[in-house]
Amino acid sequence: MQFKRFPAYLITSTALALSLAACGTSSSTEATPDGATTEPTAAKSWAPVKVDVWADFAMDSERSKADYTPLTKAEKAWNICVSVPHMKDAYWLGFNYGVAEQAREEGVNMTMVEAGGYENLAKQIQQIEDCAQNADALVIGAISYDGLNSTVDRLAADGKPVIDVVNGMSSDKITAKSLVSFSDLAAITADWVIKDSKGQPVKVAWFPGPSGAGWAEDGEKGFKAKLAGSQVQIVETKWGDTGKDAQSRLIEDVLAAHPDINYIIGTAVTAEAAGPILRDRSLGDKIRVAGYYFTPGTYTGIQRDTVQAAPSDSTVLQGRIGIDQAVRALEKKEFMKHVGPELVMVTKDTLSAFDLTTTLAPEGWSPTFQVKAGG
Repeated sequence: MQFKRFPAYLITSTALALSLAACGTSSSTEATPDGATTEPTAAKSWAPVKVDVWADFAMDSERSKADYTPLTKAEKAWNICVSVPHMKDAYWLGFNYGVAEQAREEGVNMTMVEAGGYENLAKQIQQIEDCAQNADALVIGAISYDGLNSTVDRLAADGKPVIDVVNGMSSDKITAKSLVSFSDLAAITADWVIKDSKGQPVKVAWFPGPSGAGWAEDGEKGFKAKLAGSQVQIVETKWGDTGKDAQSRLIEDVLAAHPDINYIIGTAVTAEAAGPILRDRSLGDKIRVAGYYFTPGTYTGIQRDTVQAAPSDSTVLQGRIGIDQAVRALEKKEFMKHVGPELVMVTKDTLSAFDLTTTLAPEGWSPTFQVKAGG
């Protein structure tokens, strides 16, 4: 299990397990490899949580399991800038809730900027450049896997920690990652299709998301790799922005070209948009639907049986962990270099046991773009 300190060192899985096992209901002291102790950590309502820990930034590197517990409070009111592709859907609203609440709990300032959509890479870069002027650290949900590398290089050269969250970036100058494998999410969903179709030949329309986005490209790889050699045929792949209107148009196009499909599988927005379209065409009982990540739309769809399945990547927790990683990096405290919450497949059969607070913002939550320490 790999952690980073300044200077960097490794902590073994055993040492971490012993440290976390010592956590009480309020706080604990973490042991370092040389026997010294570091800051107390708070066992907050969301923590500890089960996470996957990668040995390095590569998604195919060795993994281990651990419990994650955040800091109690930051040593000072750091300024953290958070950049996301957009705030057009409930997925990023859940992330917004996670970062805002964690910033409040740890006592740091948080400013969030959103670029308005995956087509706006230049805007995201400019927003980051502007926001970084007054930021001590940055938490970035990238529009493009490769497109922000020069920006990250400049931030790293200025000594500002950069936390890569949710979508993934290819830069080797980032400080830490709080994200899961969208390849795994898609593979879990593909496996559900294989089992749900009971080995029968079926046709699938596949909607991975925006072309060029790291998470969507990873989803494409995982979905197709899992289906290789199965009886599931992908009749068409449709890339596109995750706005509901955009996904609805893509679904309409596919249904016009392939009226005999058995499954619509894609982004959570795809799954949500498919419901009324299939209902209007009287296809709700003929075409089954799954998203390859989880939002309030997929939650409602599963309740109403317009969506049959969606795995959760615990978006709220990714945001919380990203803020905690940023604070730990600024304060030169140990942190997991690449970590993501465990994945959970949600269906109607498992919905009642699923902890929604890991993934969705509470009802009535409005996007929060500024948090003041102590506010």
